[in-house]
Amino acid sequence: MQDATKDRLIVALDVPDVARATALVETLADTAGIFKIGYQLAFAGGLELARELAADGRKIFLDMKLLDIDNTVAKGVESIARTGVAMLTLHAYPKAMRAAVEAARGSELCLLGVTVLTSMDEADMIEAGYECAPDTLVTRRAAQARAAGMGGIVCSPAEASAVRDILGPEMALVTPGIRPAGADKGDQKRAATPAYALSAGASHLVVGRPIVSAPDPKAAAELIIEEMRSAAQPIH
Repeated sequence: MQDATKDRLIVALDVPDVARATALVETLADTAGIFKIGYQLAFAGGLELARELAADGRKIFLDMKLLDIDNTVAKGVESIARTGVAMLTLHAYPKAMRAAVEAARGSELCLLGVTVLTSMDEADMIEAGYECAPDTLVTRRAAQARAAGMGGIVCSPAEASAVRDILGPEMALVTPGIRPAGADKGDQKRAATPAYALSAGASHLVVGRPIVSAPDPKAAAELIIEEMRSAAQPIH
């Protein structure tokens, strides 16, 4: 029986080399529907791996968090769209989002606006020059992402319910900072369990270390899938 829950689980391939990433994809192919490639792997051969996996029919989330002048963002998005990856992140600045949306027009690339990193709390926001709490900026960026025509946003589970109200039912709401019940939060300051995030309105969950650093990654992923199934939130 086809299980749509796996299509909501994004495994972060936060590993140092392509060989280990490839092994994880093979191990988790029947458990997770999407694989995320971020900075660590991207700069160690991960960009070519992304192309190869996409060509093989895998859904790839390229987590590049783009931010630059409009023209540079647009040209980058055009190049990334040609790779066949499914998702791409950029920082949710209004001008950058509008440029990215125009550049991705006609492709199937889902653009995701990154709001406030899950490793940041209010003290970190103040230190960075923002005179507001994380939830205030997250909801503001969510409204701006919807107005720009983005595919969705990335935010912590703590803001998911308020953000879902802003986005409506169709846009993707991706939540990193996911930790299974009882797991160590590590450097995540605004984290939550899989069931909580889905119940709050998340469409997709990003899980990295609890899976890729586990002695048995497949078993760890299967436990998270089971916890996801306990959520009350229907699939969007």
